[in-house]
Amino acid sequence: MATLSEPAAETHLTPPPRRGIVRLTRDGFGELTGRWRLVRYLVGADLKRTHADTVLGQAWWLLDPILQMLVYYFLFAVILQRKTPDFLLFLFAAILPWKWFSTTVNSAMNSVVGRQGLIRQVQFPKIVLPAASAVAETFSFTFGLIALAILFVPYHERLSIWVLAIPVIAAVQFVFGLAVAITLAAANAFYRDVANVMGHLIRLLFYVSPALYALGDVPNETLRTLMMLNPFSVFLTAYRTVTWGTETVHHGTQPDFLALGILMVVSIVLLVVAVALFKRVEPAFARIL
Repeated sequence: MATLSEPAAETHLTPPPRRGIVRLTRDGFGELTGRWRLVRYLVGADLKRTHADTVLGQAWWLLDPILQMLVYYFLFAVILQRKTPDFLLFLFAAILPWKWFSTTVNSAMNSVVGRQGLIRQVQFPKIVLPAASAVAETFSFTFGLIALAILFVPYHERLSIWVLAIPVIAAVQFVFGLAVAITLAAANAFYRDVANVMGHLIRLLFYVSPALYALGDVPNETLRTLMMLNPFSVFLTAYRTVTWGTETVHHGTQPDFLALGILMVVSIVLLVVAVALFKRVEPAFARIL
């Protein structure tokens, strides 16, 4: 009898095999697509909760980027006397997508830790939480495009057919932002300092990205080359190119599709790694939260 019980005990104590990155990734994407109704519910809840306790409510999705643009316009155009033509459009073309990214990151970092009670009580794929945050902020960005359309009224000479390329650029940014959101949601669940550190890093990233200036304004060629490695140098330049134009072309023109294509490939790789990482640490959420 002892010889029969020993293998059983050994089998009982053997931990389950660890899933590889392919299995983890397949499971993660399968949960995102298979639980789309849950994602839609969470997106709706996020959208209703955002600015729900304010007087203007959801109108802040439109007003926030406009007010931010006016602050920078007052600083650079009025106080510092910057002479960039059509400077409001120049600023807004970059501020709007940047706000989309920063709010996505901030919302996603709290998507897991902010629902710790739900995680302890209900069994569901936790990866839908940062994904829902990213999708909700995408709706906010889409709403902000109304403000961009209004801004084209005084700057209609800048408008061109290339403005229709905004969804292409946004698709690349969405994949990149989703990868960052999923990664930071998992990291912040284990280390709450991540949110504090990311607040400073995002602020730094904003100033080293061509949001308030163009890459051509950077005098040092070596520094300019290093800044081109920043994904948001590609994103913000592309948005500005299709809406505002360039220093030599005074209307929207063709963006750098090659750079966007390379960035899309990199973003997909990052997303695969992010999903696999999240699925690897997901079983520990109920224990650590």
